[in-house]
Amino acid sequence: MTTAATSEVLVEADSGILTITINRPQQRNAMSLAAATLIAEALTRLDEDPDLSVAVLTGGGGTFCAGMDLKRFQLGERPIVEGRGFGGLVEAPPAKPLIAAVEGWALGGGFEMVLACDLVVAGAGAKFGLPEVKRGLAARAGGIFRAPRVLPRAVALEMLLTGEPITAQDAQAHGLVNRVVEDGSALEAARSLAAAISANAPLAVRASKALALDARTWTDEESFERQSVYTDPVFASADAVEGAAAFTERRAPRWQGR
Repeated sequence: MTTAATSEVLVEADSGILTITINRPQQRNAMSLAAATLIAEALTRLDEDPDLSVAVLTGGGGTFCAGMDLKRFQLGERPIVEGRGFGGLVEAPPAKPLIAAVEGWALGGGFEMVLACDLVVAGAGAKFGLPEVKRGLAARAGGIFRAPRVLPRAVALEMLLTGEPITAQDAQAHGLVNRVVEDGSALEAARSLAAAISANAPLAVRASKALALDARTWTDEESFERQSVYTDPVFASADAVEGAAAFTERRAPRWQGR
């Protein structure tokens, strides 16, 4: 296990899983430029390190992220990383899977960071909201267009136009959250989910994520025509041979990532 600690973000690598923890609990993990930069660096590490398969993004101290640090916003700071956007994430999510482990509040930009993740695990008391309109702002870090993709249109519009949050239970019922667990156990449950992903063939996982996201606006006909770019390298890989051999020999596969 390796751990790198900073004043605003904690990054830990263990068994192929990278855990990224926003570490500004006194500010309810409101996003700063320094924290956004460190998250961007961690996500670059995730995609470039062949020993890492998946990441978990969470917040320390019982809150995921309260959004942009408005005090710093008043001073002219923007927690935006060039090429990555708000929080070092929303405009360029990693190619490898990213799981949000949410305790407490995920508000504004914090919720928009959740929307940029692939899977979501939430504590029972977690709440998700886009309160920008209450502050004379708009959810321009992806919330305005991503929320209606993953939530029913009426639910997303109510969140965007009233600024009122929804509960973890409602978020799960609407398909936003994968698992709701006891408060305080979201990170543990997210790591368990990450371990299930990490056990699979890296090329297959990465290609499956890429195609699933890219094909959202394609017709079925277009998807069948275009998918070979993503799936042919998977079927031609050494891992495909290893997967079949491991199944036949009734043993755990030894993935090479190629």
